Amino acid sequence: MAKMPELKIADLTARVPVIQGGMGVGISLAELVASVINAGGLGVLAGAGIGINEPDYFTNYNRASLMGLVHQVLKVRELTDGKGPVAVNIMASLSNYEAMIRIADLVGVDIVFVGGGFPQDLPRLLIPGSKMRLVPIVSSGKAARILCKRWTERYNRLPDAIVVEGPKAGGHLGFKLEQIDDSDYALEKLVPEVIVALKPYESSYGFNVPVIAAGGVYTGADIARFLTLGAAGVQMGTRFVTTRECNASDSFKQAYLDCSEEDLIIIKSPVGMPGRAIRNQFLDDVAAGRKQPSKCPYHCIRSCAREDAPYCIFFALGNAYKGRMNLGFAFAGANAWRATEIITVHELMTELMREYEEAT
Repeated sequence: MAKMPELKIADLTARVPVIQGGMGVGISLAELVASVINAGGLGVLAGAGIGINEPDYFTNYNRASLMGLVHQVLKVRELTDGKGPVAVNIMASLSNYEAMIRIADLVGVDIVFVGGGFPQDLPRLLIPGSKMRLVPIVSSGKAARILCKRWTERYNRLPDAIVVEGPKAGGHLGFKLEQIDDSDYALEKLVPEVIVALKPYESSYGFNVPVIAAGGVYTGADIARFLTLGAAGVQMGTRFVTTRECNASDSFKQAYLDCSEEDLIIIKSPVGMPGRAIRNQFLDDVAAGRKQPSKCPYHCIRSCAREDAPYCIFFALGNAYKGRMNLGFAFAGANAWRATEIITVHELMTELMREYEEAT
């Protein structure tokens, strides 16, 4: 049996190579993130909807988002005694993306993960003297290669790590509908492709870019398999929803415990991307054309067709976070149906390490 290796991103180290994926609109706030850090992993705040508990969230979304980010970062530091790297996921498609990146940098966030778009100019947004480590999220070796080409030519730098997210992830997916169940796009194939795509750039810079496997990673045996394929670590979201420390409502967590494999469906999001969610009455009503557009107070995602959308994605996800499942729904990964109980983050991390040791 072998113990899990550490995960190194630039000069930062996590004792366990497990990243808790950023889950937006309230699901991964400071309490969950700090618990993951305290258990040896890398917790990640989600920038999307991070201001949901700010008093002006409905009246001044941009300000609430920026202040929410600051408050959540400070709370993570308080709950961890400042002992672990603080990380945040900020979607490139957010309408206030650039401001969020700069505020994260100013408040001293250690690592920023950027998905939900192609962050080709992310280094340009850093403040002078910034030490924030940059980790883009890609869905193919081609995307990793194009990104590295752009960053090296324009900014003379490589990412500090890269997350490759496969089609079994929850939430918005970076794949076309026909690719989601195509074995050619399985994470087991994407991880080696990204590693190969990075090699010429790593050789030129004399710098190793850790590759993080994400999307459908559920057990310690899964972690062992992807580390064997060359990944330096894994990112997991779904497993952390059914923990006591997760910030989601009890009703949100119960949706995971109650769902079957058949309940996990691919929906068309108002933001123009496919997404994986747990089927419920709200989504059935949307599919039947029974939901009507409501006035959008956010304009949170640039690509959202809010004038024609059957519902507001942030309203729906915010309602689910607060337990109003009749007015929203839960995003979830392909393995959400496997959840059977609510446990603590410490218990989950211990279980993952035991499963990893047994598998190796």
